[in-house]
Amino acid sequence: MKRKVLVVDDEPGVRCLLRSFLEAKGYEVAEAENSRAAQELAPRFRPDVALVDYALPDATALELLRGLKAVQPGMPVVILTGHATIELAVRAMKHGAQNFIAKPVHLASLALTLQKAIEERENPPHPAGNRKNGLEIPDPFVGCSSLIRELAEQAHKVAQSSSPVLIQGATGTGKGVLARWLHAHSSRSGEPFVDLNCAGLSREFLETELFGHEKGAFTGAVSAKSGLFEIADKGTIFLDEVGDVDHQVQPKLLKVLEERRFRRLGDVRDLSVDVRFLAATHEDLGMLVQEKRFRSDLYFRINTIRLTVPPLSRRPEDIPVLADRILTMLALTLRLPHTSLSPEALKLLQGYSWPGNVRELRNVLERSLVLGCGRTIAPEHLSFEEDLNLSPNEMGSMTLTDLERLHIARVLREEHGRVQVAARRLGIGRSSLYKKIKDYGIAIGS
Repeated sequence: MKRKVLVVDDEPGVRCLLRSFLEAKGYEVAEAENSRAAQELAPRFRPDVALVDYALPDATALELLRGLKAVQPGMPVVILTGHATIELAVRAMKHGAQNFIAKPVHLASLALTLQKAIEERENPPHPAGNRKNGLEIPDPFVGCSSLIRELAEQAHKVAQSSSPVLIQGATGTGKGVLARWLHAHSSRSGEPFVDLNCAGLSREFLETELFGHEKGAFTGAVSAKSGLFEIADKGTIFLDEVGDVDHQVQPKLLKVLEERRFRRLGDVRDLSVDVRFLAATHEDLGMLVQEKRFRSDLYFRINTIRLTVPPLSRRPEDIPVLADRILTMLALTLRLPHTSLSPEALKLLQGYSWPGNVRELRNVLERSLVLGCGRTIAPEHLSFEEDLNLSPNEMGSMTLTDLERLHIARVLREEHGRVQVAARRLGIGRSSLYKKIKDYGIAIGS
């Protein structure tokens, strides 16, 4: 049965373009030129999803949304607009919009958004998040930025593949969340998902964890032990911080990937295994190869498909929706009433550099709730880590551009958005600072 899309837009050319594209994708399409026509058509057409322009001749999309939800309470509504603002996007999502897309529309991303909206309607998420095999699967694509939409599009394309995937991104961006999502949306979703963070693990510990051992293989091996590859058979294994894998373990890892065989420590027989391999790192593996710290053959094998999770500093437009989602989940977890951000607090969050990315955003919001901010989080309830008190590892994972943006944002925040004063502190001209603020997408605090 064809899925049905109701397109509501007052421009005939836009409706014609969307109809042609969606029908080519296998959808059945009905058109309406205004809110009244849409509300008359919806009960007869019974759409699976509605695609609505924000500014209609007789109403806004938010007003139409209420009417459509009254006819079909569970129907997802995706809003299009040529005048996108962050405040408008947040308002639309709070009114029950499934998604909010700025024009001009990227048609491939639109198709992905509609498919996801219909899937979520037919398979509604558990209140605590999507669950498969007892695991919570948060959405790794929360937001409306082009960067996160591009990542979502790429991830949906590779989810069903069995090829290895290398997930790159700075600390705290959500690489592990994306790995779990890939498993949950693969043909192996009913099988085990096994993960291991390889950071700082010794060669001996890593070998026995990955490959297992026989009884008596070494001192203290009082019984046989299955390795993670055995446990993950038919499912997915995810190695976080794969760049830290000991150089002597890397050839064994390569053998599993290429031959699907490995040997327990102390055993003389090979075991066969069928797993999908996912890996993540915040490091530049290409540079590690040049430095002879990572094998080039293993690098090329795990780099078959590469997904890059963007840092939060490059997508400040996603922060309002992300923060609202995090606050909702924290309220459920901490059993507190739902809390919202004041406009001033939201502006402050968007102007911060987020060296710890989404993980740090969650920490900042959780700290505000725990310390008692009431129903509204104001700027005085937000406390950030000292931006430049970074560990060598954190510094090493950042580019010079990241550090410059971080420092500029910090100085602007300390000077309460006074650009001229901040420019003097930074030792650059005011016009140069304004250009950097624009280039880096830094919100000027008040």
